[in-house]
Amino acid sequence: MIAEQKLNGLQTDPQIKNVFSLEGKLALITGGGSGIGFDIARCMIMAGAKVIITGRREHALKESIELLGKSAQYVVNDVTELSSLEDLVEYIESHIGPIDILVNNAGINMKKPALEVSDEDFQRIVHTNLNAVFALTRSCARRMIQRQSGCILMISSMAAYYGIDRVVAYAASKSGVEGMVKVLASEFSKFNVRVNAIAPGFIETAMMQTAMSSDPDRMNKALNRTPMGKFGKPDDIGWAAVFLASEAARYITGASLPVDGGNSVGF
Repeated sequence: MIAEQKLNGLQTDPQIKNVFSLEGKLALITGGGSGIGFDIARCMIMAGAKVIITGRREHALKESIELLGKSAQYVVNDVTELSSLEDLVEYIESHIGPIDILVNNAGINMKKPALEVSDEDFQRIVHTNLNAVFALTRSCARRMIQRQSGCILMISSMAAYYGIDRVVAYAASKSGVEGMVKVLASEFSKFNVRVNAIAPGFIETAMMQTAMSSDPDRMNKALNRTPMGKFGKPDDIGWAAVFLASEAARYITGASLPVDGGNSVGF
């Protein structure tokens, strides 16, 4: 009887009900106008958050806002313009509200044999996927640390877990992100600012489908080593982001979560 009463109490406890809620939170999501970024925004809104998506193409952002609804706003911004990122954060904090969640989603890839990758190619990928991520994170983290609260999410990759041919610059950038997560978590966590990464497996986005359709051998290899026997959906990443940003993950920091159907452990 006592055990049953305790169980009934847990079922009605509002803290238990809301542990995955992002109600009252404001999330900044870079590259949120399409692909995985859009689904992260959609899932966070469904969990109660308000979101700000950024990107370079205003028309794409406007279309996304129409789909996301009244809980979403956009700001046109190019993360590769490092000098603009402090102003971006200051504008959002001054005109919209304090940023509770940062999702560093914007990134680019390039498939080319390593010996054909120029210095300019390499730098372009690293600048977007690593330098810009650090610069924006630094700006947001300063304010989060002052408030003693915040969550920073990086988007990593299977390319940081094992060697995938023809993506040397991308793999280097994402490996850097993995290292950054560990260092920043060790520095920021004592201020109640958590830093984690999500490492997507092969997710059915327009970008992946384009890449795989031109390389069926790679597609078959990816699918054959995925124990679940299927590719992921963008909202698989979105819901993982909701979890890591929520109170349910309040004791998780410095982690990299594979969302890959088992690809990273497949044989």
